[in-house]
Amino acid sequence: MVGFTAKEIRDIFISMTVIAVIFAYLFSGGKINVLVSLIPVTFLTVGVGFVLHELAHKFVAIRYGFQAEFKMWVEGLILAIITTMFGFVFAAPGAVYIQGDYITKEENGKISLAGPLTNIILALFFLMLMPISTFSPLLKMIATFGFAVNSLFAFFNLIPISILDGTKVLKWNPIIWGITTVVALVLTVKSMLGL
Repeated sequence: MVGFTAKEIRDIFISMTVIAVIFAYLFSGGKINVLVSLIPVTFLTVGVGFVLHELAHKFVAIRYGFQAEFKMWVEGLILAIITTMFGFVFAAPGAVYIQGDYITKEENGKISLAGPLTNIILALFFLMLMPISTFSPLLKMIATFGFAVNSLFAFFNLIPISILDGTKVLKWNPIIWGITTVVALVLTVKSMLGL
């Protein structure tokens, strides 16, 4: 059964809020009036993408019988704020911590894959909104940001370095890692080129 502690809900909400505001600031070019108007958009695109990514890890871990809880990383949020001042974002707001008996390479790989795969699904959802978004500037902005950010989240997290998801997915199954990474890369490039 999936449950959430009060601390976990607080950590998710704070992390989601900080990430949404940071991306709103980045997209606004530092203009306060634009930043304020972008915050609801970044909540729906960046915030939701981040939360669902982490919850996907949690749900799959629980499915395998592990205890899993999201914990905020204050230092990572501070780092995200600092890097934003230099025109880019390195966001490490927290992670899902897993406890339980021995975790196999396959279980670890599938738990890790769940996050980027969720972002790929979200990116495709926002991409499908594009044709109907021409009728609404707000919907167009949501579709554009959602597609771009979730594509980038998926690709970035699949890079096989250090603590990123890609390391565990690659160790478990290089073919699945390769296919998923190529899909995420294609979506990221497409979002950047605006095609």
